[in-house]
Amino acid sequence: MKDRRSLVEGLDNGGEVDRSVEEQFVFAGRAKADQPMQTQATPRPTEAVEKGPTGNVIGRVPVTTRVRADFATALKRASLQRQLDGVLPNTLQDILEEALEPWLRSHGYLG
Repeated sequence: MKDRRSLVEGLDNGGEVDRSVEEQFVFAGRAKADQPMQTQATPRPTEAVEKGPTGNVIGRVPVTTRVRADFATALKRASLQRQLDGVLPNTLQDILEEALEPWLRSHGYLG
């Protein structure tokens, strides 16, 4: 087994360390810690952000629940079939939102 060396020892080029090679290795594809990264306020691709009926931005949060096995199977089958047929809504999330909205409205939980 080879002896382990530190990064500086590995980059040592006859007594002088090439800082550009060191930084390229350490920070490959990322901004350096001492330089602030430029951030953009764009939603992640997996998170849909839409405008609701009042014009406010509606974000999505994860909700975990358990449903009957036959419901889960039917929901998954419906989602896949609708995707193949090009019918909207076709994602599990959109189908569930469309099903929940009338119940929440009729019971006074949505305005």
